Amino acid sequence: MWTYEKKLQYPVKVSTCNPTLAKYLMEQYGGADGELAAALRYMNQRYTIPEKVIGLLNDIATEEFSHLEMIATMIYKLTKDATPDQLREAGLAEHYVSHDSALFYSNAAGVPFTASYIQAKGDPIADLYEDIAAEEKARATYQWIIDMSDDPDLNDSLRFLREREIVHSQRFREAVEIVKDDRSQQKIF
Repeated sequence: MWTYEKKLQYPVKVSTCNPTLAKYLMEQYGGADGELAAALRYMNQRYTIPEKVIGLLNDIATEEFSHLEMIATMIYKLTKDATPDQLREAGLAEHYVSHDSALFYSNAAGVPFTASYIQAKGDPIADLYEDIAAEEKARATYQWIIDMSDDPDLNDSLRFLREREIVHSQRFREAVEIVKDDRSQQKIF
């Protein structure tokens, strides 16, 4: 159960219309290592994870949904005043023809989101290592987007998101140790 607070987790500001930057951000919106894939992955994995770490998966999945909202806001703000010519120049002509200014879950190359991005093995250790890898890939992608961006206002929000990926990775690493310790405990029935 969620309670929706009508504000972003962190403020999103953009300096100027920039459809090219919006295209790059689509990787974090609907890409394999993006926020939607992460949120759905963690929500799904919580059903086969030991009870001691279910709360962690719930918490991080919820935060990933808030990051998805931030990315959607960034893309919207970066494209809302763009002309069809600017969208074409940015490589978003196909998106415009199919969706106008609506957001659509696809990656930076325009490939639609697919459930095959969501990994779940059912083994807590395997799943948690998958989660660590997902967070580290998202962190790297945020850094590369920052490297491509010349918008200091947007970069502030992107740095926030990059740092949250680091925190999530650390929390999943802690969860691995909790699960390992729990497995090594002698069980007496």
